[in-house]
Amino acid sequence: MNELSRAQIRDLMAQVLKNQDKELPADDAAQLREIGFRSLDFSELALRVEDETGEELNFDAPGLRRIATVADVLDFLVELQHQ
Repeated sequence: MNELSRAQIRDLMAQVLKNQDKELPADDAAQLREIGFRSLDFSELALRVEDETGEELNFDAPGLRRIATVADVLDFLVELQHQ
């Protein structure tokens, strides 16, 4: 498996936002609501991570409920790669 680093996932997240004319802030503590990162954006990001790694990410909706910041997204996706 080709595992992505936190920085690589952050770059993919920035691309997802850029496609909507939004910018990913430098601060990982930024709230997703404030930057306009929605659940659909998370799905697109997860698909990009899967494409890059060649592995399917297995996660469920309850796990997503705790995600509120950029750091939460990055931590969640890094953690999923280790499962």
